[in-house]
Amino acid sequence: MTDAGRTAEAILAGDRRTLARVITWIENQEPASRPVLSALYAHTGRAHLVGVTGSPGSGKSTLVNEFAKLIRLRGGTVGIVAVDPTSPFSGGAVLGDRIRMRDLAGDAGVFIRSMASRGSLGGLARTTGEVIKVLDAAGFGTVIVETVGAGQSEVEIARTAHTTVVVQAPGMGDDIQVIKAGILEVADVLVVNKADRPGADSAVKALQMMQRLGRDGRPAMSLHRRWYDSQPRAMEWAQALLPDLNSVDEWEPPVLQTVAISGEGVEEVLDAIRSHWDYLQRSGELKFREAARIERELDLLLREKLMAKLLNRTRGGEFESMLGRLLEREIDPYTAAELLVHRGADCG
Repeated sequence: MTDAGRTAEAILAGDRRTLARVITWIENQEPASRPVLSALYAHTGRAHLVGVTGSPGSGKSTLVNEFAKLIRLRGGTVGIVAVDPTSPFSGGAVLGDRIRMRDLAGDAGVFIRSMASRGSLGGLARTTGEVIKVLDAAGFGTVIVETVGAGQSEVEIARTAHTTVVVQAPGMGDDIQVIKAGILEVADVLVVNKADRPGADSAVKALQMMQRLGRDGRPAMSLHRRWYDSQPRAMEWAQALLPDLNSVDEWEPPVLQTVAISGEGVEEVLDAIRSHWDYLQRSGELKFREAARIERELDLLLREKLMAKLLNRTRGGEFESMLGRLLEREIDPYTAAELLVHRGADCG
């Protein structure tokens, strides 16, 4: 057996130290992580991936902490990926989420990993998807991903998770943010946290009003379904995969209230998350979302590989020379890109 095979076997056997080491390899994009990920891939696709997003200060970390405790009480296991802002000094995660989740320390059924966003947009780190795969293969029944909380750029989590929980809080200008961010397209479950504060009822009513306006008499369409509708070839493939797709009723995101710090309302939210998971499996939407995620992942990997190959082929200073010509306005970017592509193809 290869070293990668032995490492994968250790993770499958529950070796947490090996799990942590491989996640570090993934974060640092070390070549050793690739064969391990390949060996683990056949063991993925079993976990329920739950994304938790929302504005900074809305109580996401506290809510995730309560979710994990309740999942453990119900006999489940949970992996948590907390994406923190990158430190401007060390380049690592601030680790604020680990501080808030200290209640879970020492529980063998819980694995928490903070990740630095490292400048990635959309609330996730560049390698979050690969870390999720490892936790999935390691046997965690639920994998929760908490985003940075960038506010209006959180769509990436909806493309990664099966169930996306959007957390709002009263008194933070969130009524306007709902309209600006198009947050109803992202959410599978809407939560107004800190519901013991003034304005909580108004926040709930605003979310419900936006749901009614967004539907306009029609069921809301998921982000995945909207993307496929805009891609005719992809939609043909999806419909071949799920012939009865158009006959499936859409999920209507519930609007729930919590006081996470005391645990109030958390059980209802977890029940809604579980109901959404049951809906995904029952309706066939789970397979659809997985297809959308896998297609996008393959597309991104192909782009990276082709770009790396192109840059490698345009050797001899051609790329740098083209940059100089662009700087002097001797050539336009479109022509420069076409020339580099053709030269890269000729080198092949």
